[in-house]
Amino acid sequence: MIKLVVGMFITITLGFGTNLLPIAEKTYVMDFTKETRCLVRNLHVYKDPKWVGKIVLTNGKKMFFSSPKSLIEFYLRPGKWFDIGVKSEKDFKDIIVTDYLTLKPINAKEAFYIYGSRAISPAGDDLVAIENERDAKIFSANYSGKRVFRFNEISDALIRLIDGRI
Repeated sequence: MIKLVVGMFITITLGFGTNLLPIAEKTYVMDFTKETRCLVRNLHVYKDPKWVGKIVLTNGKKMFFSSPKSLIEFYLRPGKWFDIGVKSEKDFKDIIVTDYLTLKPINAKEAFYIYGSRAISPAGDDLVAIENERDAKIFSANYSGKRVFRFNEISDALIRLIDGRI
């Protein structure tokens, strides 16, 4: 009976203990070369690394983008590039942008995006990606940003507006 109680205590303690451990943050890598081109704009992405984005599909295929605007344009309208073979959102494994301030690759869906700032990407007017809200608001105030968005708030209409197609 004592062995049973001790065994249950150890099991329960270990079960709760693992939940208290810090969760390791996923590390992203921007593994482009000098030959890597933006899928949407056909620009060499290495020339301005603070703007680079990347989407990794579940099949392992990697696509690079010269800016958050280009990445989100593809994300919202993958059928425009039907040869890539994206059929649904389930085909996206990782969606990564570069933090404009730190050059750190970050999860695009968790980033903050500044619209209307004076910062111009190789693709023209763009959305500046920053990892945390505080820094995004400071950047927006310092560079005449109009609004800070979350990834899921960015619409195809906004991308077309920034791109000059409206």
